[in-house]
Amino acid sequence: MNHGGYEGHDMPARCSMNMLWNTQIVNTCVVFRSWHIHSNAQFVVSFFAIVLLGVLYEYLRVFQRDFDARIGAKLSKGKRSASPVSRSGTPESSEDVALLSGRRVKQTSVAVPMYYRVLRAVLYGASVFLSFFLMLVFMTYNAYLILAVVVGAATGHYVFGGYVDFDNAGSKGMSCH
Repeated sequence: MNHGGYEGHDMPARCSMNMLWNTQIVNTCVVFRSWHIHSNAQFVVSFFAIVLLGVLYEYLRVFQRDFDARIGAKLSKGKRSASPVSRSGTPESSEDVALLSGRRVKQTSVAVPMYYRVLRAVLYGASVFLSFFLMLVFMTYNAYLILAVVVGAATGHYVFGGYVDFDNAGSKGMSCH
């Protein structure tokens, strides 16, 4: 009598949970039991879905940065005055002196209206959710799904990271949040 297998029974296949590096394709579950991969074709679709989630995460990061810049530009519009120039022709504002000396100037903060705060919070929440979701995909320890996360992040960074902001050059990459 063989109790180890399902021969002769029509029992549904169970999700395989591996806590070690693996390359299993069939019977892999991705984060949820309902995302149960039963075939190679489903695995390929899942692979590309995860790649797209990685690209979406990178898009959200860039969109958040650009959205913050637009809010900053809109709120600071008209708040800057012309910088005075001394008799010697050198600029006297702290910003201009900092530019000439190479020192950073601390920017002043402006209160953000509630509407923008809500939008920023929603974007941040979506970004955090997606980053943790991708972390859970990574924690399947499935080499192919890990590759999908990395390919998605790299593709998204290539597509949406077309310029470097030297003020924020050390900003976070694909981290939790």
